[in-house]
Amino acid sequence: MFHIVFYEPRIPGNTGAAIRLAACTGATLHLVEPLGFSFEDSHLKRAGLDYHDLADLRIHADFEALLRELPDSRIFAFTGHTSNSFADVAYRETDAFLFGPEPTGLPADVIAHPAVTAAVRIPMMPHLRSLNLANSASIAVYEAWRQCGYVGSSDFS
Repeated sequence: MFHIVFYEPRIPGNTGAAIRLAACTGATLHLVEPLGFSFEDSHLKRAGLDYHDLADLRIHADFEALLRELPDSRIFAFTGHTSNSFADVAYRETDAFLFGPEPTGLPADVIAHPAVTAAVRIPMMPHLRSLNLANSASIAVYEAWRQCGYVGSSDFS
């Protein structure tokens, strides 16, 4: 199933929401260190509610460690620094969606890494800077899951 990757996340509530997203969609959530919070943080726990034990969560020491775990996945880097729309991609169940830290986004060297398949963006109004990280991950995962027929869902199996 899909892979959600948060590169050096800093806001615990967003990661907690992504834990819940991963549990509800069957995706795997990957966190690339360093993390800007502790797993004891109350905001993380509250946002993830009781889904922590239901989610597939993996923590990686660095980007290269993540890449070793995803050798056959296409990696889509979500960024505001491209004109490629995420909606133009034909997604596969093994794809990975890479998101940068709040508030800076992905570093240019990560976006340009040879393992990154493409940089894509989620459309939004031109006068605004960015969407919330967990919301962006939700948009990406649900579009990809929709394209794949909601495989594994109790509603569409």
